[in-house]
Amino acid sequence: MRIDEALAYWPENYPRTPVRVAPDPGLINRTYLIGEPPAAVLQWVNPIFDPLIHLDMDALTRHLEASGLPTSRLIPTTEGRLWVDDVSGVWRLMTFIEGRTLSSLTSPSQAAEAGALIGRFHAAVADWEYELVSPRRNIHDTPARMKELQNALEKADGHPLATQTRDLGTKILGDWQTWDGELDLPERICHGDLKISNVRFDHVDRAHCMIDLDTVEPMPFACEMGDAWRSWCNPANEDQPDQTRFDVETFVVSARAWLKNAPVLSAAEHRSLVPGIERICLELAGRFAADAVNNSYFREDLEQHPVAGSHNLLRAKSQLLLARSVRDARRTCEEALTFFAPSA
Repeated sequence: MRIDEALAYWPENYPRTPVRVAPDPGLINRTYLIGEPPAAVLQWVNPIFDPLIHLDMDALTRHLEASGLPTSRLIPTTEGRLWVDDVSGVWRLMTFIEGRTLSSLTSPSQAAEAGALIGRFHAAVADWEYELVSPRRNIHDTPARMKELQNALEKADGHPLATQTRDLGTKILGDWQTWDGELDLPERICHGDLKISNVRFDHVDRAHCMIDLDTVEPMPFACEMGDAWRSWCNPANEDQPDQTRFDVETFVVSARAWLKNAPVLSAAEHRSLVPGIERICLELAGRFAADAVNNSYFREDLEQHPVAGSHNLLRAKSQLLLARSVRDARRTCEEALTFFAPSA
C-alpha cells in the first residue's frame, strides 16, 4: 500500500501532503511526517508487532494524559479503527508533538532532563490498572537471545560473513558467560525502547514527551534502563566501533535524575541497574550478530554496507565494545548511586 493510499483511510481534515521521512525513521518501523508544519505522524508498523498493540497504546496514552503527561494519541480512521491493515504490517496515524528529536545527548542538562522524564513516566504508569491485550514480546529474555545467536552461528556455513560472525559471536557468548548480575527481578510496566530519539525535547532542551509507545510491556527496570543508558551514554553511533565508549558522566547525571522521579526501587532492583547495562549491550550485540547471518530483523544501510549482514556485524562489534566499557566502569557507576540505595 502506498502512503497516499494509507492516508485516504483517515478523515479529510488531516493533511495528505507534504510527506517527508521523520528525523529518526527507525530500524523496524517506517515513520513519516505529514503536513507543513507537521500535523500528524504516519507509521508503517512491522508485522513483528501484533496489531493489538494499538489497543494498549490507546489505553496507555489516555492514562498518561490523565496523569498530566503530554503524549501523542492515535487518530481513528473514518471507520473508527486505530490501524489499517496492509499485506505486510499495518498503518497508523498519530497526533504530532511539537519539539525536536535528538540522535544523541550532548550535555549533562539534556541527560538530566531525559532521566527525569523517564522517571515521571514510570511513576505515572505505576498505578495503571490495565491488562495488556497484545502478546508479550519478551525481547529481553537474554538467555534466549544468546541461544538464538548460538543457533545462527551453527548454521552460518556458506554465508560470506561466516568466519567473522563466528569469531565475534564466540566473544559475545564468552562475555555473557562471565557476566555478573541477577536475572530473577521484579517486573514493572516499562516503555521498552528508550533510545534517546524516543524522548521529545522542546526548543529549550526540556524533555517533555515519550513517543513510540508500541513496545510497552512488563520488564525489570534493569532491562528498561539498561537499554536507555546503553543508548544515551555512548557518544558514537551504533555502527562506529572505533568511537564507542561508555560515558560515565552522562550515566551518573541521568541515573540520579531518574531515581529522584521514579517509583521507589527494591534493593535487588537498585543493585541490578549497572550490571543491567552490560547485559543489554551484550544482548543487543548477540541480536545484531545473529541477524548478520539471518538478515530477518534489523534494516541495514546497503549503500554504505553492500554485503548483506556486514552492517549488523559492525553494530554487533560496537555493542560488544560498549559492554566491555561498561564493565570497566561498573564500580565507579555503582558508587555514584550509593546515596539512592534503599535503606533496607
